[in-house]
Amino acid sequence: MLTLYFILAAVGGYLLGSIPFGLVLVRAAGLGDIREIGSGNIGATNVLRTGRKDLALATLLLDAGKAGIALLLARWAAGLAGLPEETQLQIGLVAGGFAFLGHCLPVWLQFKGGKGVATFFGVLFAGIWPIGFIAGITWLAVATMFRYSSLAALCAAAIAPLAALVAQFSWPEVIFTLVLAALIFWRHSANIQRLVAGTEPRIGDKKKGEADAATPAPAPAPTPEA
Repeated sequence: MLTLYFILAAVGGYLLGSIPFGLVLVRAAGLGDIREIGSGNIGATNVLRTGRKDLALATLLLDAGKAGIALLLARWAAGLAGLPEETQLQIGLVAGGFAFLGHCLPVWLQFKGGKGVATFFGVLFAGIWPIGFIAGITWLAVATMFRYSSLAALCAAAIAPLAALVAQFSWPEVIFTLVLAALIFWRHSANIQRLVAGTEPRIGDKKKGEADAATPAPAPAPTPEA
């Protein structure tokens, strides 16, 4: 029976996480397919390239919120079932982790989703908020100093498991942050190559071809690439 709870948490988390809010919001606004704009990513950073800061902010909040909601709902349901507190924690982490996977590999989009940064922050703030706070401060500091969204995400992901270990969180939480960090690095493999080569665009830079557009979009503010 306990296995069933974990399976339900994983499936429910994945389905909730796989909702492509960036794609839905941009289409609903009549701006076309976000996958044909800029980098083709469905996250908030690419939504910002439409020139709609409100849509980008909504995408950021929804992509973060869906993972946090998945984690909290799973923990709440496990509590209602009378499961031990440690098991509630583990079930919540499973739901949040699979929501992260759902965002990165959504079944509705042939497993081509976002990079998971907003979802990463959402699940951390919902499940291990002190680590989420540390990761968020790290992202903001690196993005402000170097103006690389990808570098900021990588640094935030790297600091999360280290902070969880130093702060002596439980082993499931430490392992959870470590797995998420590894997935963030995997999803940013192309960005890492560009950072090493010195060709990674900075926050505010336009993608190739955008500079020649007849109506340039407003310069983006720092936004975690979801």
